[in-house]
Amino acid sequence: MAVVLALQARGLGDLLTAVPALRALRRARPGDHLVLAAPRRLRPVVDLIASVDAIAPTGPGGELRWDGPRPELAVNLHGPDPASILALAGTEPGLLLSYRSAALPQWPGPELDPQAHRVQRWCALLEWAGMTADPRNLGLVPPVPTVSRRDCVVVHVGAGAPARRWPADRFAAVVRHLLVLDREVVLTGDEHERELALQIAARAGLPIGQVLAGEQTLLELAATVAEAELLVCGETGVAHLATAFGTRTVLLFGPTSPRTDGPPPHLLGRHAVLWAGDCGDPEAREPDAGLLRLGSTEVIEAVDKQLGKRRWPGVGPERRRTPYRRVG
Repeated sequence: MAVVLALQARGLGDLLTAVPALRALRRARPGDHLVLAAPRRLRPVVDLIASVDAIAPTGPGGELRWDGPRPELAVNLHGPDPASILALAGTEPGLLLSYRSAALPQWPGPELDPQAHRVQRWCALLEWAGMTADPRNLGLVPPVPTVSRRDCVVVHVGAGAPARRWPADRFAAVVRHLLVLDREVVLTGDEHERELALQIAARAGLPIGQVLAGEQTLLELAATVAEAELLVCGETGVAHLATAFGTRTVLLFGPTSPRTDGPPPHLLGRHAVLWAGDCGDPEAREPDAGLLRLGSTEVIEAVDKQLGKRRWPGVGPERRRTPYRRVG
């Protein structure tokens, strides 16, 4: 059996933007053994994609560790950086499919469009090689929850870098508003964000039992998002989980543009995306200036509008589309 090796060694959000491309690979090579090189912690979500046969865990820095047979096809869904191209080339594939890198002109491929949405980027790469990819094919089957919190409001307080982390006092103001509305609220985040979540809960008057940050597995977090009526968060992988499950959101963007990293355009009708309109360094050690221009008043207004809408089941196009809302 021929092996197809795909590399996507970044985080949760990057994995979820590659789902349509992975499914396109599955359809194009139905009899092959499709292996995804990705972080081990993402295995539960990889299983929800239902198109990948096996996962090859990558190293702590995203290093490709491959001791399997020579792949017939290696696909770079990680990025056009020389390191990922050379790592896949080291597996001696029959064919290497990747965006072109100026540093490695010997490897052919299409030019990456930096303005294209991330979902469309990976679909376009496969289409360049003659494989049909549908960027709308993002949906995941929700996992079965161990504890049901149907129709709660999930407030995800963390982010991958301080530049994308909205201030705690503003999150607390949103949570207080939701409690006044008699909504069930849970705070989520990873183990490093639990203390932050506890501080927000204390400021908002939220019982400590509603703080799930640091206490859930990735699969439990996914189930919570899938059941929620609304997710409020910044630019994180959890936002992409909401897209995959059809959960409405209020998303707070700062240093990066939602046109490339936000919900795909065909799904904008169910997502309220707030953005000041400026781009900065997403890995900076201080909150982005554009993100700080988003006040709690604007976010609360967006939350109220989203809670007043009917939940749209499943994932698919809506007739009514709304643009990204620029604030400021």
